[in-house]
Amino acid sequence: MSSPQAIVIFDIDGVVRDVAGSYRRALADTVEQLTQGAYRPTPEAIDDLKGEGIWNNDWEASRELVYRYFESQGYFRKNLEIDYSQLVAFFQSRYRGDDPQQWNGYIAHEPLLMSKSYLEALSAHRIGWGFFSGATRDSAEYVLQKRLGLLSPVLTAMEDAPGKPDPTGLLATVEQLYPEQTIPVFYAGDTVADMQTVAKAKTAQPERTWLAVGILPPHVATSSAQRAQQYSQQLKDAGAMMVLDNIEALSGEVIHQILGHY
Repeated sequence: MSSPQAIVIFDIDGVVRDVAGSYRRALADTVEQLTQGAYRPTPEAIDDLKGEGIWNNDWEASRELVYRYFESQGYFRKNLEIDYSQLVAFFQSRYRGDDPQQWNGYIAHEPLLMSKSYLEALSAHRIGWGFFSGATRDSAEYVLQKRLGLLSPVLTAMEDAPGKPDPTGLLATVEQLYPEQTIPVFYAGDTVADMQTVAKAKTAQPERTWLAVGILPPHVATSSAQRAQQYSQQLKDAGAMMVLDNIEALSGEVIHQILGHY
């Protein structure tokens, strides 16, 4: 479209696909492997780490949890030797599987949280869209192209920009779509780092309207009301203007209603 009324950029993990049984499971497997079976982080422990806002990369998050476990046992981090390349290889063996041509790991069973028809409906409402994710490009393209059936969607992935909350990748995604400074931008994500990324984008480009939308990942949305409320408040405290249970609740109609206040 020549001139959209708004742009929505989507995170992928926890927004487009449910990664509780894939990325997060691979993360827990990796920590368990590197602690020789002594410690397997719970979903809540992973959420708490992500809530710190600086562990968007699951390989780095895995290593951090390993460090913290051994520190709790009286070891000093500086004395621990963790081979990062081996950590990544083990993580990927769980997430992607053992067949490099036809992935057969946890990724093959990720439930989708978004439909192609939802994106088509946004386009019909003159809303442009793209994706900015900390996932690897191969993994992101797997879900966007193979699973959702999108043809060459605008995507900024792990290899393309610094990790969140650095806003470089978000700014680059918008630039690929519609660089005009007057078009409002929504960024939908499920972590504190996602919300902080929008805050930093506002600082970088204050002339544009930036709106952060929090999405509850499925493992939180289906948990206790107390846990969901706590997670929602974390996202709001980090800058979310609203928190939704599912990305498709951010419909074209809702977006236009929000734009009416700006």
